[in-house]
Order: sequence, then structure tokens, then C-alpha cells
Amino acid sequence: MYLARPLRLATNCIHAWPSASLPAIKPLWVGLQVPTYRPLHTSRPLRDAASTAKPPLSPRTVKAGLMFYSPPPDGSAPYTLVNMDAAGRMGNWVPQEHQVEIEDIRGREHAMKLDTAGFQFYTGAPDHTSFTDEREIREQYYTESVALIKLLTGASHVVPFDHTIRRRRPGERDDAPTKRQPVPQVHVDQTPQSAVERVHRHLPAADVPALLQKRFQILNLWRPLEHPALDWPLALCDCRSIDRAKDVVPVALRYPDREGQTYGVRYSPKQKWNYLRAMRPDEFVLIKCFDSQDDGKTALFTPHTAFNDPSTPKDAPFRESIELRMLVFY
Repeated sequence: MYLARPLRLATNCIHAWPSASLPAIKPLWVGLQVPTYRPLHTSRPLRDAASTAKPPLSPRTVKAGLMFYSPPPDGSAPYTLVNMDAAGRMGNWVPQEHQVEIEDIRGREHAMKLDTAGFQFYTGAPDHTSFTDEREIREQYYTESVALIKLLTGASHVVPFDHTIRRRRPGERDDAPTKRQPVPQVHVDQTPQSAVERVHRHLPAADVPALLQKRFQILNLWRPLEHPALDWPLALCDCRSIDRAKDVVPVALRYPDREGQTYGVRYSPKQKWNYLRAMRPDEFVLIKCFDSQDDGKTALFTPHTAFNDPSTPKDAPFRESIELRMLVFY
């Protein structure tokens, strides 16, 4: 179960908590029935990355090619396939490569917050560390992650609805759930339409009207597995640098049995890209896929992508990671 030791969060992160719930932060093991959450190979407690950040470092930036959206040549509605088809295609739109600068923000992770940048880094390892059995992942990792998200956000109800384990295997076809590779194209996991559809899909019909009247989010809890993610790491775009009217395009996401929707992302030189180089298995990032609090101030989503980091050592092991997507209600 989470947190046999006290949680430490940066003071500037506490604003997300209702004031009435603040006393529960100390000490967390008193009267709190949540899973333990032990940092890997260390006695440090789970904490916001801001509280573990070292003194500010000089900005370190790499230049890499990212694949952005461009429309289908025939003018048809764009779609992406969940599974590669027999011809090796993943959709009908054309990825367009642009060279962009991506800043390694290690040492100043505290500058990125979920409600401003659209993503936030933390340090803390899960109890569940074997990610080979689907049943165990759903029974154990899902359970501890629900408690974690409630703890970090103050949410009243959290519903995990799917996860993806990605293991890079050069030359292997990405044509089945067990063969997912890092995604080398800029995207946003949800649109407002698909987020509402998710609520209808995963919650009892009788509960949906009331839930949709309140603030809700879709969050992605992403972490490396087994070793640091030097190979094809995750780049994240600061939501404040996105022009919602110009930069994102709804794209149909075709499953074998249904259709969802994501955002394709057009390139803009105004976009600001970041990553945390060599993320460890005891580090994780919350990525905002959707937020119903559209008030002009709150980050609504985070474009992201895997990318080929030119600074990756040639002998770095291939990337392995897990992402868990959750409906989060307040």
C-alpha cells in the first residue's frame, strides 16, 4: 500500500488541494488506507520533483527531428490506426518532420506544473515492479496508482481505463497490444469529444450526467521500466506555447471494433519542447490529456512524442515504459 513514509510536496504545489484536506498530508500513515510507495533503492519518500531538484543548471538543449501532422493529400478526413495494417500503414495523414530544440529541464523540473505547463514530474517508485502479467498490473498497479493520483491531485474519484507497455524492438511490427513501440509522432491522447465519450464508456450511465457537471480530467501516468529512458525518451510541449486554434487537429483513432479521437499537432516555431533526460524507473510524469476546466488559464492538454535523442549513448538499452490513463473527477 502507498506511503509508509511521509509525502513531501513543494509548497507551491499544495494549492491544488482543498484547504480542508491539508491536515491529511502529515503524517500520511496515520488513518490513511493507501498503498505504500517506496522509492527505488533509496529511503527517500515520494515527492514532487521540485523538492528533489538540485541547484539550477545551465540550460541543456538538443536538436532533434519530431514528426508533426500534415493533412491527407487527397483531402479526406484524417485517421490513425491503432494497429499497423498489412501494408505497414498507420493512417492516411502524412507525418512531416521538423527540427526542433528540446530542452533538458533536469534541475529545474519545479518550473513545470500540471495546471500551467500541462505536465509535472515526481520522484517515487511503485510497489508493483513486475510488468509482465496483465492481471497483476490491473489488480496491483492500477490500485496503487488510483491512491497516488488522489493523493497528488485531491481528486474524489479516479477510474483507470487502460494502459500501454512500450518496449522498443527495432524492426518489429507494431500490430498488436503486446508489441507497442514508442510513438514517434507528436500527438495529444484525447480531444474534448473523446474525453466525454470515455466517461460514457467507463462509468455507469446513471452517474454520467452528474459527473459531467463537475471538473474532470484525463491524466496519463508515464514512467520508465527496468532502466533509465535514454533511448527514445519522451518530449513534452509546454501547453502555454500552443495555439489551440491553429496547432491541433482532431484525428479519428480507429480501433478494430470502434473509433475514438486524438489531436494531431501541427508544427509551430513558437512551441517550447522539454524532456527529462535519463528518466529513471523511480521517476514519473503526469501528463494532462484533457481538462474540462476551460477557463483560459488552466492547461488543457500536453502534446508529446518519443524522439531520437542525439545525445543517447550508443550502448543504451532500448526503451521500456508504461503509461496508465485515468479519468480523474473532482
